[in-house]
Amino acid sequence: MQPEDLQLLVTREMPFGKYQGRLIADLPGHYLNWFAREGFPKGEIGRLLELMQEIDHNGLSALLDPLRHRPPVRRP
Repeated sequence: MQPEDLQLLVTREMPFGKYQGRLIADLPGHYLNWFAREGFPKGEIGRLLELMQEIDHNGLSALLDPLRHRPPVRRP
């Protein structure tokens, strides 16, 4: 996990599928669990989905709430 991944969970939208356009942090647990069973996609999106599934599975989703109200950090 990269430190900026938590911020990405509350800003990055699901790029495909049934929940396309929904923030990754807002994806339902059953959908995240489906990926855990069937396999996460490759690349950044898969890494973020896997992280969100772990957070959701362990009941830690509320930890993302403060990040929802923070402006994204811009890098030079």
